[in-house]
Amino acid sequence: MPPRSAIRPGLDVDIVQKHHQRSGELTRGVVAQLLTSSATHPHGIKVRLTTGEVGRVQALVNPESGG
Repeated sequence: MPPRSAIRPGLDVDIVQKHHQRSGELTRGVVAQLLTSSATHPHGIKVRLTTGEVGRVQALVNPESGG
């Protein structure tokens, strides 16, 4: 899972929402706000997407493309 320093608003990410933690179902979206203040978290950095969905980042989508 990426550290907080790799995540910023406007980035495409895959998150797992709380109600999907057991199934591991991912939701893809654009980061609107970072909600975790620590540099790392064992379950992923918590973010709010532009759609309002909240979850923990599991992966960055095409991080090398720069957006």
